[in-house]
Amino acid sequence: MAEEWIGEALPRLAARHGLPGAQVAVLVDGQVVDAVTGVLNLATGVPVTSDAMFQIGSITKVWTATLVMRLVHEGAVELDRPVVEYLGGFRLADEVATRTVTVRHLLTHTGGFEGDIWTDTGSNDDAVRKYVEALAGAAQFSPPGERFSYCNSGYVVLGRLVEVLRGKPYNQALREHLITPLGLAHTATHADEAILGMPAVGHVRAGVTGSLEPVKRWSLVPSTAPAGATLAMSARDLLAFVRHHLSTPEFAAMREPQVEASEPGLMSGRWGLGWSMPDYGGPVVVEHSGSTMGQRAFVHVVPDAGVAVAMLTNGGDVFPVFTEVFRHLLHELADLSQPELPLPPQNPPPVDAIRAVGTYRSSAGTWVVRVDDDGHTWVHMSSSDEDEEDEELELVALNEDALITVVPREGRHVVYGLGDVDAAGRARFLRLTGRVIVRDLASG
Repeated sequence: MAEEWIGEALPRLAARHGLPGAQVAVLVDGQVVDAVTGVLNLATGVPVTSDAMFQIGSITKVWTATLVMRLVHEGAVELDRPVVEYLGGFRLADEVATRTVTVRHLLTHTGGFEGDIWTDTGSNDDAVRKYVEALAGAAQFSPPGERFSYCNSGYVVLGRLVEVLRGKPYNQALREHLITPLGLAHTATHADEAILGMPAVGHVRAGVTGSLEPVKRWSLVPSTAPAGATLAMSARDLLAFVRHHLSTPEFAAMREPQVEASEPGLMSGRWGLGWSMPDYGGPVVVEHSGSTMGQRAFVHVVPDAGVAVAMLTNGGDVFPVFTEVFRHLLHELADLSQPELPLPPQNPPPVDAIRAVGTYRSSAGTWVVRVDDDGHTWVHMSSSDEDEEDEELELVALNEDALITVVPREGRHVVYGLGDVDAAGRARFLRLTGRVIVRDLASG
């Protein structure tokens, strides 16, 4: 039933929402079935096949966490020991945090330091080491363990932990301890491997309404590979990894809740060790998604049912496709009710300007929220990446704790959570896609 449905639905949905190409794979009863549609590159028209490789982005973090948990199982790592005891060269801007950030903090995104640092230290075997050494200036916005904030930087540090304790580069450890033993024939750790197979090329839209165009570079900086910069694979290989997870008792601990990770104004949720754990009001679900250079990836797992769904894409309005595919398959196979994506209210409540208006900064850029003379609310975004243009988007109130974009991007309206208030009634931070973006008090 699942194979028939995705074989019919995927091409129809991809065409409706402008996806250049996609793979969907389903794990059920211990077996993987899949369907494909579209092309790997709009410029060449090469068709997607089951063995084509898409980048999985931040789903890589589950692989990195798995390598760490193997070290834990072997007795080489203790989750609650400070990272600096394993990595003598690990430094942050805050001396107390340097001494107290633990392996568990990094696995659960509670290290409290800047998470979107993309230092390019080359592509040689020392790239991860050099990246971690460059973290000495990473700012601390909360004490370790106090607050969840999605942290790419922390996962690069975990990759370096693997390198030091295994005595080999991260990508080599990934291949020797997971890819090769699992027989994953259509998985590449970096671009030089990917071009020997069938790699998908990401596509981005020129502006909100422009046409999709292939990206000009294939991956993010290789130094951030443990966080999700370069790993690519087929959807079938991704679910082979998931099947290994479900059948290996030592990895069950990764699916145990560790911290609350709810988004203001959205559903409640928690975080395990590497896995996100959204609360859908039914069976336990673990999941992760990924985004890199015009490609998006999704995987949801219902462990008690032995069911998993993965979707890999290379551009277009992917979120409506994700919603329909996962809602149908997970309901049919695991009796799971996945909620719809949030939409702007027809009659939104007024925006609390005192709470929302201000300048918010992180290592990724600057967000300025303002209310104009006509009462409309806007956010102006300036990226730290000089190659990205500034953007300004209109917002309305989703509820008293969150704002939402009026115009969708990739078929999704983005939610900006309004964090805790200070004595003046101002939000101390924005929460955007799981990240804490701190208000700049000097700018208002």
